Amino acid sequence: MSWSLSISVKTLLVEDNPTIRAHLVPTMRDLADVEVIDVVETESDATYWLASHGGDLHLVVVDLLLKQGSGLGVLRHFRKERPSLALVVLSNYAPAIMRERSMSAGATAVFDKSTELEEFLAFCVSLRPQ
Repeated sequence: MSWSLSISVKTLLVEDNPTIRAHLVPTMRDLADVEVIDVVETESDATYWLASHGGDLHLVVVDLLLKQGSGLGVLRHFRKERPSLALVVLSNYAPAIMRERSMSAGATAVFDKSTELEEFLAFCVSLRPQ
């Protein structure tokens, strides 16, 4: 019998809506083997988190509209500090202009929460460490 250890995708979630978090975190865990290691609600909390946490982090999932600051600011900061990190925008506000701005700010990919959840989860699965 062979055993294989599944290593989950360690993720920071930057999302200020508690209802979305309550549904998204278990969905990401169950369908994409994503381990949300922490959740922050603001741009300043996200930048503080990055400064105070080393270690394994594979993915940051960012909403564009936050209680304080913006997801674009989070993207710029994380891209500067950790250039190889996967940064994904998952937002209900994802028209073409915001997708372009997100990619310019350092996003690896942009997904609309309401219409592209399957694509987002497939992207997460593609990040699983081997």
